[in-house]
Amino acid sequence: MLVLKLACKNVVRYRFRSRVTIGAMAFAGGMMIFYASLLEGWLGAMETNAVAMEMGELQIHAPDYLFDPDLYKLVEDERGVLERAAAAGFSASARLLGGGLAAAHENSTGVSIRGIDAAAEEQVVKLHRHVRSGKWLAPGVTGEVVIGQQLATILGVGPGNEIVLIGQAADGSVANDLFIVRGVLKSVGQGIDRAGVFMDAGDFREFFSLPRGAHEIVLKRNDPSVPLDRATRDMAAGFPDLEVKNWRQLQPTLARLLDLSDVSLVIMLLITYAAVGMLTMNAMLMGVFERIPVFGVMKAVGFSGPRLFGLIFTETLIQVIIATLLAVAGGLPPALYFERRPIDFSFLLRESSTIAGIAFEPQWYCLVTRGSVLLPLACLYAAALLSICYPAAKAALISPVRAIHHT
Repeated sequence: MLVLKLACKNVVRYRFRSRVTIGAMAFAGGMMIFYASLLEGWLGAMETNAVAMEMGELQIHAPDYLFDPDLYKLVEDERGVLERAAAAGFSASARLLGGGLAAAHENSTGVSIRGIDAAAEEQVVKLHRHVRSGKWLAPGVTGEVVIGQQLATILGVGPGNEIVLIGQAADGSVANDLFIVRGVLKSVGQGIDRAGVFMDAGDFREFFSLPRGAHEIVLKRNDPSVPLDRATRDMAAGFPDLEVKNWRQLQPTLARLLDLSDVSLVIMLLITYAAVGMLTMNAMLMGVFERIPVFGVMKAVGFSGPRLFGLIFTETLIQVIIATLLAVAGGLPPALYFERRPIDFSFLLRESSTIAGIAFEPQWYCLVTRGSVLLPLACLYAAALLSICYPAAKAALISPVRAIHHT
């Protein structure tokens, strides 16, 4: 109790040094809380765009389909796969994939045609929420398509306009038909933006003369707490004749980027708090040298070395506690504010940009999580308390006689 009272008095007595030290720690802590929340939001948006937007968490294909996509490489019993996936705790949607040529007015370009069950697709991914103009596909409505935004620009079409699709059907005949553009998507990714055409699965089967089977089955865990690796292993064991891969295996570049972004946060914390630690150590070391005669008298009247170490350590702990409160008060409100209202970087980027083929919006949201608040604060405590060990040890080991006569 005596040590605590003396520590509080010393913090108040040396106001200027205490304010500088507390201010530096609080500023660094507040900035890192905001930075960590902003990075969490960016990573969450990237993963959402990659996984929840169109790819899904897991995908099932026929063997070698990913290596060499072919109209004839099908998951033959797609209904059985969908039923078994549902029984295993997954939402699932079957997709049909093909290529062709799209034309409108005097423009034409190659496209990637995707046949989907709109109702099932909405349970697995969120692409239906990413329509820029027009509407998403309606279950059971035929003769309509939704296309990527760059494709709409290339063809010069919008909702309500007609496009012609041409391809080669599974029976060797020429497939061609006229479709109405129902909607145009926002930027999703390079592939979909420039060549994506979505239509009802029934239209796809009729267009390509493909009566059964599916090229791709997309899965989403109903229980997100189940680890992704374990879910992948369980599904792979249930379908030994098919290829089951999760989004990290399908997009290894993006997965590595997200992992490296977590590492970059730790590196930034280390650099920032190394500087804070040096500042704290310097301030406390100067404080020790200023009070050497005082420490000598204290030791001469029976104040032991360990108690003196504890006194200086407690002084720093009090300053860190105050700095922590100020850091939370300064860093958390702006992070919560920008969690609802994004930081707009559209003045730097006219359109959505892509990383590893995945689009991200120029509006960045913060995401306040337990880790984005506690990790910077834990690093702040560690940096400050470790940096004080040397000044405190120096004071604890000082000779009373030499200290009293120190000038």
